[in-house]
Amino acid sequence: MIIDTHCHFDMMPNPEQYLKQQEVKKNISIGMTNLPSHFLLGYEHVRQYKFSRLALGFHPLYASENKNELRLFSQCLDKTSYIGEIGLDFSNEGLKTKDDQVFVLEKVLQLLSEKNKIVSVHSRRAEKVLFEMLITYGIKNVIFHWYSGPLSLIPKIVEHGYYFSVNEKMTKTNSGIEIIKRIPRNLILTETDAPFNKVCSISNTLTNIGLGESVIYDNFSRLIYTIKSCLLYTSDAADDRISV
Repeated sequence: MIIDTHCHFDMMPNPEQYLKQQEVKKNISIGMTNLPSHFLLGYEHVRQYKFSRLALGFHPLYASENKNELRLFSQCLDKTSYIGEIGLDFSNEGLKTKDDQVFVLEKVLQLLSEKNKIVSVHSRRAEKVLFEMLITYGIKNVIFHWYSGPLSLIPKIVEHGYYFSVNEKMTKTNSGIEIIKRIPRNLILTETDAPFNKVCSISNTLTNIGLGESVIYDNFSRLIYTIKSCLLYTSDAADDRISV
């Protein structure tokens, strides 16, 4: 079993074929979506699978032109225990919509502050602002997807018990290696970011960082347990849990 906490199977050429292959292998796949409408389109198709789940997303680069989907995000929130991807992008690509991104993210975090979800975040060139917003709204169970921010922020992220999902490409760059060195092994998860990341073998990732699948399994199990323990007392997304 391999665990892919951040991929985009809805953007793959043949999502159904991919999910069936993952099901046979008993590989866990958490599929991100870029908008609530994308989540709603795929939800009924994905919920039949045992080892794959669809996350409810609002990608920062889509935020500015789709603020009208905030209501839909709220309506879909109890359909899944997985959120992603959400966050901020202050790179050259996203800087022009910075204010709209912050507006949408604040609305999303307000909704999440009352829920117990697993949240995969995009933080490119906006790591510090995003981290501070997560703390302000008391968001738990966060996974920093493909972190590329300052090394100095990592201890603060770790202090709050947040996780990092790493991929093969990170293990092949000097900056990525330095980041991975600073992440406690009990807070590392694996991702592919497929199909956008062409270097995405989880087996190669584990080999390159010297970890076995059992470590990732234990880390993910611990994260899942925080959701299951909450669901013992609430009906929130009760039919949307992966057993590990």
